[in-house]
Amino acid sequence: MSKLMAYLPDLYQGVREFEEIMRTEQVELDAEQAAIDRLLKDQFVMTASERAIKRREAMIGIQSDPATETLDFRRRRLINRYSTKPPFTTRFLQSRLDYLVGTGRTVVNVDPEQHRLVITTSIDDALLFREVEHTVKSTIPANLIYQQDTALGDRFGIEEHIRTQALTRNARLSTTWRLGVTPLGTAGPEVVLK
Repeated sequence: MSKLMAYLPDLYQGVREFEEIMRTEQVELDAEQAAIDRLLKDQFVMTASERAIKRREAMIGIQSDPATETLDFRRRRLINRYSTKPPFTTRFLQSRLDYLVGTGRTVVNVDPEQHRLVITTSIDDALLFREVEHTVKSTIPANLIYQQDTALGDRFGIEEHIRTQALTRNARLSTTWRLGVTPLGTAGPEVVLK
């Protein structure tokens, strides 16, 4: 018996023609509900069907190969591409790479004096490596040079650098300091302690 029969008056209960009509309509309503549920799930990348993922990839210009790429990887790649938006910081890039590759498998180092960005990774998957390269190239500013280092082991060293710089204050009460003419302070030379 169809759920729709409950909405009909008692007069139609037990009439075979109406029971058949309601059963047929119930099949159609179930199909419509399934389509609505699928449409709702396709609105979100993590629950989208393969067809919806393919449509989203085409919208942002990704050419995927379903034979070699898993649906989970394609979903993570889409989320990565959608969430790569400014401001670009070292911490942001490190979190993006940790999301893609896994925590602790990439190390981001920036040398501001040499304008060099060095990323050390431990990746053995070519698809993942290409996605990391795309993320880095679309994230870093134009004044940095990207250098990829491959880590053969899972260890890395930590170096500590300590620098100091003296700051002379020019602005004091009841002196000849003038606003907008004399700077508030003057920085001395930078001294490397360690």
